Amino acid sequence: MKIDLTETTSSKINAALVQARRDIGTPAIGMVLTLVIVTDEENAYDALKSANDASHEHPSRIVVVIKRVSRSPRSRRDARLDAEVRVGADSGTGETVVLRLHGELVHHAQSVVLPLLLPDAPVVVWWPDGAPSDLAGDPLGALGQRRITDTYACENPLQGLGERAAAYAPGDTDLSWTRVTPWRSMLAAALDQQALKVTSAAVEGEDENPSCELLAMWLADRLQVPVKRTRSEGPGLTSVRLETKDGDIVLDRADGSLATLCMPGQPDRAVALKRRDTAELLAEELRRLDPDNTYEASLKFGVAKLAVEAPASAPTPAPAPAKAKAAASDSPETVTGPKAEAAKPAAKPAKKASAK
Repeated sequence: MKIDLTETTSSKINAALVQARRDIGTPAIGMVLTLVIVTDEENAYDALKSANDASHEHPSRIVVVIKRVSRSPRSRRDARLDAEVRVGADSGTGETVVLRLHGELVHHAQSVVLPLLLPDAPVVVWWPDGAPSDLAGDPLGALGQRRITDTYACENPLQGLGERAAAYAPGDTDLSWTRVTPWRSMLAAALDQQALKVTSAAVEGEDENPSCELLAMWLADRLQVPVKRTRSEGPGLTSVRLETKDGDIVLDRADGSLATLCMPGQPDRAVALKRRDTAELLAEELRRLDPDNTYEASLKFGVAKLAVEAPASAPTPAPAPAKAKAAASDSPETVTGPKAEAAKPAAKPAKKASAK
């Protein structure tokens, strides 16, 4: 059942939800959370489809927030709220409210969403694309106990990981991290079977794939060994190699669906390791609403290491003019270490000579 509301308010939307449930004969529905999706018109259909599929495992009220930004100065001033209410077969196992915000209302989306949240139920906010840098500081993000992004959709995934680490708050997570859950499970199980000390590791996958980067960060953080990141044609993450003194543990997935696990002293075995769609990833994240400490530790450890290594690969600055070099060499602030004490006495006579 669908109900279209034009130039409406949050109270009218709530009244439409109650009336729709009565009309289809389901006055009470056991929904476990409110899922707020912040997206645009281009990505709204795919995001809503994934959320509806995930609702079969987690019945929820889905609130889709679409901000319609107009280029016309008059339209930007005119605040208007249009809504679409879906209940029953058109809304998975819960109920859906699609909000389209116009004009100045775009900057006050939280005031529209707040009255539509389920009482005494957790709130999860999901940005399929275009997430803000500070998730917890965003007005809509502040409403949620859990905040989900996907750095794979960023134009620069590595920069996106840096932003997630810099502004991390308990409850933040990323679908790029969720994609490597089966890999982490298989690698942890392999090390549980054989008590081998890992000396180094290598992660192979597509260039600038955030899931590959996060898996490498996790291995480096947990094993405290150097991890080499190599590139392949994909799809996605293709191989992980753990080097030990008794032989290598290799988990290789060349086709994106079936992987091969090789361990020292054991026959090779086939492992189902298919690439999952967004609905499966979202359903996994909705199973837990507590902070993911492992994700936090891996993200901050890996990004900090990247920040330390970045200056070594930075381009060499252009040489300074001769006069500037001389001035810099005479300045005590530019001298460090044992040479600093020798440089300071030489600077004082120069000042006296210039004063005379």
